[in-house]
Amino acid sequence: MAAVCVLTLVLALLLPHTQSSRTDATATAGQGGTEATVARAEECEDPEDQSLSPSTAEGDAVAAVKRRGYLSVGVDQNSYRWGYRNPNSTAKTVELEGFDIDLARRIAEELLGDPDRIRFKAIPTNQRIPAIRNGQVDMVVRTMTITCARLKEVAFSAPYFLTGQQVLAPVSSTVKGYDDTLAGKRICSAKGSTAYEKLAEDRASGGLPASADISTTVPNQLDCLVRLQLGEVDAVVTDSALAASQAAQDPAVELKGRRFTTEYYGVAMKKEAPDLVRRVNRILADYREDGGWKASYDKWLSPTLGRDSESATPPAPDYK
Repeated sequence: MAAVCVLTLVLALLLPHTQSSRTDATATAGQGGTEATVARAEECEDPEDQSLSPSTAEGDAVAAVKRRGYLSVGVDQNSYRWGYRNPNSTAKTVELEGFDIDLARRIAEELLGDPDRIRFKAIPTNQRIPAIRNGQVDMVVRTMTITCARLKEVAFSAPYFLTGQQVLAPVSSTVKGYDDTLAGKRICSAKGSTAYEKLAEDRASGGLPASADISTTVPNQLDCLVRLQLGEVDAVVTDSALAASQAAQDPAVELKGRRFTTEYYGVAMKKEAPDLVRRVNRILADYREDGGWKASYDKWLSPTLGRDSESATPPAPDYK
């Protein structure tokens, strides 16, 4: 346990100070009454289906990237197997690697002819939207869930990954899942995450025990695992895909119960860049069809999620 905690802290310290017929996972899982979608019907319907249709047409946004000569992408660098710097790497320069990094490089390759014509910027969870809106990055590829609220501020690509919220806690914990066993427990989530939004919503509606303490929030999701390892919190709520990677890092913790939401990750971009959104959707379509997505999943995520997981197949897009 101590050794794993040290490894996790090392990863954290590495942060710089700087198709149209998708299987309805929500409906299928919802038959058991254990899941709820993050987006509310009164806000919008199916936020993951609100993206623009694919196109290779070049507009102002794509032209600007080409003139500059590189793609600027907001990423995480401490999410194991998604976007992280491997402390065990023998390379002289530790490069970012993971499932999201593969996708970002594929986009750069298709836009600029070279996967290395890219500049990564590590940004915390709650700064993803500001980084896009203020022009700090062209896009964010950082396990970012498509939601109705976020669609009011940024544009998203079609979904590229299916996930949902799940509870992570010590193996010895009495916590059994997202249920009454969380009563009196200290729960950690990332600021600006759909996990915190769900916790706050359920506390207000009575869907979460009133005695559950959700006050602990952190800038980056991995910080929750550190808090858990140090005994400062009793449980973590985060995306099931990220939780599985964290459980792989630390055998003293495990996923508890089933995932209790259905969510989709998308590439986030400025609302004023429709040509870039359409181009990314074209790249995603090719990435799915030519086996690139599956190869990346098998390399990075199958060791933690499995080859038969419902997340092991890319979501089929619907466009508005």
